[in-house]
Amino acid sequence: MKTYKKLNSILQGHPDRKKTPGVDMSTGSLGQGLSVAAGCALADKIKGSPYKTYVILGDGEIQEGQVWEAAFFASKQKLDNLCAFIDYNGLQLTSSVKDVFGKRDLASIWRDLGWHCVEIDGHNFEEIDSAVQLQVTKPKMIIAHTIKGKGVSFMENKIEWHSQKISQQDFERAMMELGQ
Repeated sequence: MKTYKKLNSILQGHPDRKKTPGVDMSTGSLGQGLSVAAGCALADKIKGSPYKTYVILGDGEIQEGQVWEAAFFASKQKLDNLCAFIDYNGLQLTSSVKDVFGKRDLASIWRDLGWHCVEIDGHNFEEIDSAVQLQVTKPKMIIAHTIKGKGVSFMENKIEWHSQKISQQDFERAMMELGQ
């Protein structure tokens, strides 16, 4: 955490595939992740590969037009090897998603686009695992309802903690609240 938001850190802000273990693609501009994931999933289908492609989107990020273009593409290509998550906590960088995007039934929208869509408690590991294990014949969208900063009293549902650095004192308090 001491290197958070510092150049060359594994936590420099947006994940960097060259620095962050487990991240296969750097997608610093919002909206690019689903497009890249759809391309990877299509390439694997063409090659006959058994691989699955996973991507995580923020609920504010899905306001980008590129996300919807990729959603249409993935559906048209029947990319059943593509699994996307929306981290749906209702907050984005400067306000609530509802204030910017309006109140929408996201599950219905994704289903109308030809995706298999499930909504889960994003803090429940069993629900996450069950949703990932679902075998479907179309792209899969998992809307994970979460609470930003869950488990840390001074961070829960606070927009200002979207990308703020944490002081040592706040870090220690957070870890204590999380039982660490």
